[in-house]
Amino acid sequence: MRIGVLREVKPLEGRVALIPDAVAELTDHGHEVWVEAGAGRVSGYADAEYAQAGARCAADAAELYSQAQLVVKVKEPIATEYPLLRSGQRLFSFLHLAAAPELAQALMQRGVTAIAFETVAVGDHLPLLAPMSEIAGRIAVQVGTTLLHTPSGGAGILLGGLPGAERGRVMVLGAGVAGGAATAAAAGVGAEVVVFDRSAAKLAQMRAIGPNVTALFPTRSALARAVREADLLIGAVLSPGARAPRLVTRAMVAGMRPGSVVVDISVDQGGCVETTRATDYREPTYVAEGVIHFAVTNMPGAVPRTASQALSGVLVPYVLRLAAAEWAADPVLAAGVNVQGGRIVHPAVATALVGGRGDAPPKPS
Repeated sequence: MRIGVLREVKPLEGRVALIPDAVAELTDHGHEVWVEAGAGRVSGYADAEYAQAGARCAADAAELYSQAQLVVKVKEPIATEYPLLRSGQRLFSFLHLAAAPELAQALMQRGVTAIAFETVAVGDHLPLLAPMSEIAGRIAVQVGTTLLHTPSGGAGILLGGLPGAERGRVMVLGAGVAGGAATAAAAGVGAEVVVFDRSAAKLAQMRAIGPNVTALFPTRSALARAVREADLLIGAVLSPGARAPRLVTRAMVAGMRPGSVVVDISVDQGGCVETTRATDYREPTYVAEGVIHFAVTNMPGAVPRTASQALSGVLVPYVLRLAAAEWAADPVLAAGVNVQGGRIVHPAVATALVGGRGDAPPKPS
């Protein structure tokens, strides 16, 4: 199998899907790996390191797409890459198609078999999404902490407080991997944290983090009260393959203290806050209803070396399985396929985009 590793082109995205050690493992299994020139540079991996690992160098994306039978990348293709996709090619990356109808349409039209990292599931666990979710949860607290500083336009609050001063209040929507990481990070700096989830087991895990964590079921009144009191609101709701539910309305955001902060990790799936709109690291924030919003669609891209190492480590076994001739018989990979044969085949994605009709191209949003 000819496997291609692309240089990411989304703004300020420095991650690479496979680091040189991972490439060496693939070549040891007899696969031919092509790496686009400069693919690992921002993550700290030179082209020479890939060559030493047995990779061949592609001068640009066009050459790599023309060579690769299986394309592995971090973020979804952007419009300039659509014409490079080939019928019968396998694409393995984050896709988040429920919030990207134009991409879904392009993948169908190009005849690509697209497997999304975020829909590869082992039971209830999403092994390829998990490390990036943990990073995003930690970043949400780090960024939110800084945005609350007055020089950043924030309300001038130190989340942990100190003797004689109140602790800051953090609200977390969702107690999955991202929400759990955010809860732990916020609790660790001494904030008062309230986290919401529908799972009693997850609420128990969150409460066990520390005495400054309150874990609640997301009733309408409890959500409204927590939003109103929050200095930092972190959205970490995930419905695999589907759009994130809008749990926080614009009116609720308008009731927050001016200079408060919203960090919506769910932005890749459309966001769980009504005032969320996607941003990137060139202009990561905006103000809506007097509240600072941070809604970057590739939050882990801020720490590309850490993120690349973590992602690459979990990817290798799945790339090896996907490169096998009998990959379609693998139930985990088969369930992760979003697009195949010109159709949307993942049920949640089909429902989100075309009302369940996977043979109809989605309308642009």
